Amino acid sequence: MTDPSNIAGIMDHTGTSSHPQPQPPAQRQPVLRRTRFVCVSDTHNTTVKLPKGDVLIHAGDLTNQGSYSELSKAIQWLEKADFETKIVVAGNHDITLDADFYSQHGSHFHNQTPQSPQDCAALLANSPSITYLAHETATIRLSSPSGPRTSFTVFASPYSPRNGLWAFGYDAPQHGSVGAAASDLPTLWDDIPLETDVVVTHTPPHTHCDESRARRAAGCEALRRALWRVRPRLAVCGHVHEGRGVERVSWDLGCGGSAFKEEGVERWSDPGQGNKQSLVNLSVKGGNPLRNDGSHPWRSSSDEAAGRRTSGPSPSTPGTTSEIAAEPGLGTRGLGGDPTSPRTDVAALAGRLGRRETCVVNCAIMAKSYPHVGGKTVNKPIVVDLDLPVWEWDRDGMPRVVYLD
Repeated sequence: MTDPSNIAGIMDHTGTSSHPQPQPPAQRQPVLRRTRFVCVSDTHNTTVKLPKGDVLIHAGDLTNQGSYSELSKAIQWLEKADFETKIVVAGNHDITLDADFYSQHGSHFHNQTPQSPQDCAALLANSPSITYLAHETATIRLSSPSGPRTSFTVFASPYSPRNGLWAFGYDAPQHGSVGAAASDLPTLWDDIPLETDVVVTHTPPHTHCDESRARRAAGCEALRRALWRVRPRLAVCGHVHEGRGVERVSWDLGCGGSAFKEEGVERWSDPGQGNKQSLVNLSVKGGNPLRNDGSHPWRSSSDEAAGRRTSGPSPSTPGTTSEIAAEPGLGTRGLGGDPTSPRTDVAALAGRLGRRETCVVNCAIMAKSYPHVGGKTVNKPIVVDLDLPVWEWDRDGMPRVVYLD
């Protein structure tokens, strides 16, 4: 019988690649420990029971219209949850958290009771247990003696393609297009650092966990292309309620003829339908670990980057990028092949060939979009187990990754 916690046994595979895949060179192997992520999004004022884990992620739409009282209730629920780290972004419905949008359109929603964007934002910014990110990066180091003591870099953003009068919107092709010219796509996802391990966005990427009730892919193609370049271990999203689910994307790194190609996709069958948990086990113990070692050319014993926000027992220490093995050059973005060739996307490939797969998770709690035909129904949170590198303090009081040798 297939172990329901083994994602390989409960996923359908589609797509293959005939391109030879470039192989990463042998590198020092870090000590890895299983780290449990509990993922939710689009709770819309609903407070669901959260399973145990190390890291809680909320990918936006905590509320229906972002009022102070709505946000207060949602934040109290999150603060009571027992997780070592809680990462939260806003969504298009959390309108007061987009101060520019609210200054122009707030009266459309709260004409009788205007809200203060500053007070609403302070609820999250001042929370002692929540890491609230607004299109920015943080280094997370789990430090509890009873926890895994692992570390990872997260980029999190509230933005989604503009659709109606809602917050955090940006202009993008309405129906997305895998073949769209780069000049037709937004550039905001170029802000995701290449060394990122976990990406949290309110919008899903195009063609991945983004099928809307209109039976079309509603995700963002620019984000999908950014994920090809970054290839994080985990990409968490929501926004499209009907797209809830998990896909394990294999990136085609040998695609010398066309850009941003994928080698294949494994789609999830939710084991939580007959079990207590909706679990995705990507760890070694699950039997089919994610093919992603988080490699990056300048990531060494000290994994800090200049200007990065951090969450953990000490503030960030500026590092150096002088160890970068390859400059971007004149290569074509999204083009795979030999990372030493100037034709390829050198910055995305050089020293990073161990990043071969990304697990995309749409963790929308609300199962249907408004007007909730047939009544409101809710999904379970999605639990993801990942092996991440263990960290420790070195003799100089600097954080470093622990290696096997």
